[in-house]
Amino acid sequence: GDILLVRIYVDDIIFGSTNKDLCKYFEKLMKDKFQMSSMGELIFFLGLQVKQKKDGIFISQDKYVVKILRKFGLRDGKSASTPIDIEKPLLKDPDVTPKASHLHVVKRIFRYLKGKPHLDLWYPKDSPFDLVAYSDSDYDGASLDRKSTIGGCQFLGCRLISWQCKKQTVMATSSTEAEHVAAASCCAQVLWIQNQ
Repeated sequence: GDILLVRIYVDDIIFGSTNKDLCKYFEKLMKDKFQMSSMGELIFFLGLQVKQKKDGIFISQDKYVVKILRKFGLRDGKSASTPIDIEKPLLKDPDVTPKASHLHVVKRIFRYLKGKPHLDLWYPKDSPFDLVAYSDSDYDGASLDRKSTIGGCQFLGCRLISWQCKKQTVMATSSTEAEHVAAASCCAQVLWIQNQ
C-alpha cells in the first residue's frame, strides 16, 4: 500500500507520500479544514536546507552557518580543522558557571563550521531500512575527572537518523565497563526508535 508521512512542528507541516495523488488529496483536505498556504516542494524547513534529487535527498544548514558567523562577526576569521580541542577539556557544566573557556569552545565550533560550510547529510532513496547502531567510548578520556565520553549513532540502512555524544555521569572502572555503558545508552536509543 501507499505511505503518507506527515511531520508537524507548531504551525509548520511537511508531508510526502509514495503516491503523488495521495499528497494532493491530503493537501486539499488540510486546506478545506484549516486556513493554510502551500509552499510547494520542500526546499527549506526549520533552518534546514533540503535538496531533493532523483536518487535521494541532501539536508544541510549552509545558510544557517553563514547567518550565525555573520551575527557573531566570525565570517572573516580563520577556520579550525576540528570542532573541539581535546587538549583543553571543560571543567564545569556550562549551564552552571559559564566562563571564558566555554566561549572559546563555542568560537572554535563556529571556526570549524566556517571551514566546513557544505557538510550535508545524504539520504539515498534506494537504501535498505535495516536499523543499525554503533557505539564507542573513550575510557578515562578526560584526565581531570576521569569520566569517559560515550557516543552512539543509529542508521536506517545508510541513512543517519540519530546520534548522541555525552560524558558519562559515573566514573567507569575499566574500558570494558565504559564500553558497556556506551552500548547500553545506544541500545536505549534503538529501543526508543523501534517503538515510534
